[in-house]
Amino acid sequence: MEMNDESICKQFARIIGGQEGFAGGKCVATINRDEIDVTILGKRFRVTTSFSFESRDKTGKALCLGRIALLQKEVSRFVAAILDQGIKVSSVHNEWLFDKPNLIYVNIEDVDDPLVFARKVRRALRN
Repeated sequence: MEMNDESICKQFARIIGGQEGFAGGKCVATINRDEIDVTILGKRFRVTTSFSFESRDKTGKALCLGRIALLQKEVSRFVAAILDQGIKVSSVHNEWLFDKPNLIYVNIEDVDDPLVFARKVRRALRN
C-alpha cells in the first residue's frame, strides 16, 4: 500500500522529534529550542528549527530542506555531522543584529526519501 504525503509527514516529524504541520503539499517539522534563552532588542525570542519536504515524485524522493538555529559553539560540529550524512549545506548565516546570544542559522538541502532524510538529520542532531 502506497503511503500518502500526510502519513509520511507524521513519521517524518516523529523521526526528527518535531511538531508536524502539513498544508498545501508541504510537510514541516518544527523543533522548539526552549533550552536556549535568547533575546532580540531585550525581548524574549522563541528559537525554532524546522525541516520540510515537498514535491515527492513517483520514486518517493522529495525536495528536503532544513533551517537549523544554533549557538555559535554548535555550528562546526553540526555542519561536519550533516556533511557526513551526505546532505548539502546551502548557507551559514546570522539573521538578527541584536540577538543575545548570537544565533547562527544553517540551511541544508537534499533530494531524498523524506524518511531517509529525517533519519540522517536525527543522527546529525545527536552529534
